[in-house]
Amino acid sequence: MDKLSWNTIEYLHQEKTADWYWIVSIVSVSIAIISIIMNNVIFAILVIVSSFTLMLFASKKPSEVEVDIDDMGIRVGNILYPYRNLDSFWVETREFNDRILLKSKKIFMPLIIIFIEEAQVRPADVRALLIKHLPEEEHSEPFLEKLLVYLGF
Repeated sequence: MDKLSWNTIEYLHQEKTADWYWIVSIVSVSIAIISIIMNNVIFAILVIVSSFTLMLFASKKPSEVEVDIDDMGIRVGNILYPYRNLDSFWVETREFNDRILLKSKKIFMPLIIIFIEEAQVRPADVRALLIKHLPEEEHSEPFLEKLLVYLGF
């Protein structure tokens, strides 16, 4: 039985400056004020609450999770992704933060991104193990995710 294990972060985290929080606050309050002027108070409340929640989440540092790949599927922390629920995979190697992109059969979570810690496991070993269970198909991150990373979310 082949198995790979390593520890990695849940998601990429960028330190936020005070300017980032000010910009998000000003944009959120502006949208809320426009909503109130247009007699849509419920939307204004939704914008304020969601922006506050967004800022709380953005300030949270990612926790470390254990990744296991074996014959059953891919386990990230406490979540198991069985191979039967996945369509394909792609191992993306970059200058830093190599990652696995898994295409899921689920509608609401079509792409699962798992970071590879090169100090613990090589991307070539991950690819060799996954290709036994899933077809390899080139994937890229959705535009919205790239935009959110660029904006610091």
